[in-house]
Amino acid sequence: MTPDVSIVGLGRVGLPLALSFADRGLNVLGVDNDADRLATVGEGRMPFEETGADELLARVHASGRLELSDRVPDAARAESIVLTLGTPSFSHIEIDMRDIRSVLDDLLPVLRPGHSIVLRSTIAPGTTEFVAGYLERRRDLKAGEDVFVAHAPERIAAGRFLEEIGTLPCIVGGVGEASTERAAALFEVFGAPIQRTTPVQAELAKIWTNILRYATFALPNLLMMDCEQYGANVFEVIDLINRDYPRGGIALPGLTAGTCLRKDFAFSEERSHAPGMLLAVSRVNESVPLFLVEGMKRRLGNLRGRKVAVLGLAFKRDTDDERDSLAHKLVRLLERELADVVPHDPHVETVTASFDEAIADADAVVVATNHSEFSGPGVLNVIRDSSAAECLIVDPWNAFGAGQVFAYVAELVALSAS
Repeated sequence: MTPDVSIVGLGRVGLPLALSFADRGLNVLGVDNDADRLATVGEGRMPFEETGADELLARVHASGRLELSDRVPDAARAESIVLTLGTPSFSHIEIDMRDIRSVLDDLLPVLRPGHSIVLRSTIAPGTTEFVAGYLERRRDLKAGEDVFVAHAPERIAAGRFLEEIGTLPCIVGGVGEASTERAAALFEVFGAPIQRTTPVQAELAKIWTNILRYATFALPNLLMMDCEQYGANVFEVIDLINRDYPRGGIALPGLTAGTCLRKDFAFSEERSHAPGMLLAVSRVNESVPLFLVEGMKRRLGNLRGRKVAVLGLAFKRDTDDERDSLAHKLVRLLERELADVVPHDPHVETVTASFDEAIADADAVVVATNHSEFSGPGVLNVIRDSSAAECLIVDPWNAFGAGQVFAYVAELVALSAS
């Protein structure tokens, strides 16, 4: 098989993209250095949850349009190469370019005129131009003439890939018009509108999409902390702000994290003209686990030896993605208080206790992820019947619908019934 497109990196961005290209008739080469992941996909099994992906993989597997490799140079067999690599930042607010540079170094000996390289993952402003310059310096291949370099940022939400790949506008910013058009032609197969722009504007659009969400969610989290300070109910205050008010719209609180939101602010902060502003936003969101622990201590006293059930380890509702989840930070903080922490999550790969085991005789139950399994008053009744008599419920998501961040289970059952 001669591939039409190669996808380097078969993670939560790259694998659904590879399958979607193949499902639309393209021959696809998927490249990844994770042998277990390649074996799993090769056997026709998804290595992570994504709505509709199991059926999609089955179709693609039967079609024979997906080939797998663990060698980056093999990607050059296709004219179009899409990089869907992890793009971390160093802890001291500096972008980590090592994965991108490593792949480029592997590709350099086999690149030829006519190749297109599309950066799909979130990258810092200037990275697309850096890649173009790197290829020109190392191989004398000029972007826009010999090879074609563009950024087409991924903006699809976890769990919605197959729904949004064909509807969400696809931003494409190429180094030169020819690069833009090459990338646009590749992604037009999905039928979504193509928004053509410059590389740096594509980079900024993606980064600030995530920054907007990160900052938006910090506001209700800070309000939740203020309400605790003043003895107010955050859910009632939010209702007062939003109800029938044309300029309302504040979101609900929760544990705001995930690999994109938690790190992408650093891509702007690195060279920010307002240093510290986005760090302050991060500090609010990062403070929520400690706020919950301190709120528990104010109500229960010393947590030493107390059984605390933590419901949810994923960073997002009804997904198995634990990357950069604040639930893990919450668990660590509780363990530092010498609490007996028992997590439960029906989705994640990490082995956890069953729901019944987690809540049995629990002194506190914390909803760390608002999975649908934890939603509704019926779950409260089960907790009431199994937990300690004075079990404290900590529900920053309002998953149970009782409108209380901290409350005892009997109180919440009564509120839900009224």
